[in-house]
Amino acid sequence: MASAGGSLPRYIVQRVLLIVPMVLILVTIVFLLLRVAPGDPVSASVGGRLSEAAQAERRAALGLDRPLYVQYFEYLGDVATLQFGETISDNRPILDIVKENGGATLTLAVAAFLIALAIGLPLGAIAGRFRDSAGDVVIRIFGVITYAAPVFYWGLLFQLLFAGTLGWLPSSGAATPVTIFEVETKTHILLIDAIIAGDSDAVVDVLEHLILPAFTLGLLLSGIFIRLVRVNMLQTLQGDYIEAARARGIGELRVLRAHAYRNALVPLVTVIGLQVALLMSGAVLTEATFNWPGLGNELIEYINQRDYAAVQGIITLFAVVVVLVSIAIDIITALIDPRVRY
Repeated sequence: MASAGGSLPRYIVQRVLLIVPMVLILVTIVFLLLRVAPGDPVSASVGGRLSEAAQAERRAALGLDRPLYVQYFEYLGDVATLQFGETISDNRPILDIVKENGGATLTLAVAAFLIALAIGLPLGAIAGRFRDSAGDVVIRIFGVITYAAPVFYWGLLFQLLFAGTLGWLPSSGAATPVTIFEVETKTHILLIDAIIAGDSDAVVDVLEHLILPAFTLGLLLSGIFIRLVRVNMLQTLQGDYIEAARARGIGELRVLRAHAYRNALVPLVTVIGLQVALLMSGAVLTEATFNWPGLGNELIEYINQRDYAAVQGIITLFAVVVVLVSIAIDIITALIDPRVRY
């Protein structure tokens, strides 16, 4: 068996090399699925607004009049250079859409992930510590409901309650029009731009608009974390080192915090990469529900316009992000747990 020091670099190289075939497979699947759809994509998207001659020019500009294999290799070249093509309906580069709307999706995803951790980790630990108690049953039911109920259901429910009935929070958008107009765009992340501008009112406004969509999406992930932490906590509490710690007279709270809880979180890191895909798919429905100006909302609009080029570019970007995050999580897991290096 190779030494730990030598196996880690080899493991990292192996995981990095997997990026190419994984991205290639995903890009190929997206490319083929969108092209087996019936009908001509240009006429379906802009047929009622452009003449036949203009449609033919648009088709030629997008390369849709070329053989399928030529389109495929050209698209691979675009993806390799992070171009992702142009839209059919409004002739916008996909990369510009990513720059303008990606910050909103990133803000929502990060906030939702933090909320999911804040809810799922402590509740899962409590359920695992007090197994089969009334609290454990309630927490498990809560975890099942939050995961099983559609994210748009929670979104509409929270809009009705907190925005409509109570009037505590705004129901849609990333901020009021005044804030969006006054805050200078530097990073395309509205919250960070407001902080850079030193506008406390704008920061509060952005955070108020972020609460409902982030909490809605965070609930979806929290159910998964509750179940994972609970299972890992139960397994950890049965370990011999836990009994040995108790036998040495270490207090129960310290045993739980320093030994059981910490070790129960290690396996959780390995599944975080898998949750990124769920986070991306949930973000699409969440953004549509709250009219959040992110990539998910743009994706829905282009689907409605039957703009397959835009749909292809945005979905490909999501796929690449999921692959990169998954590889990064694998490497982090190898740093935390040496057993996965072999």
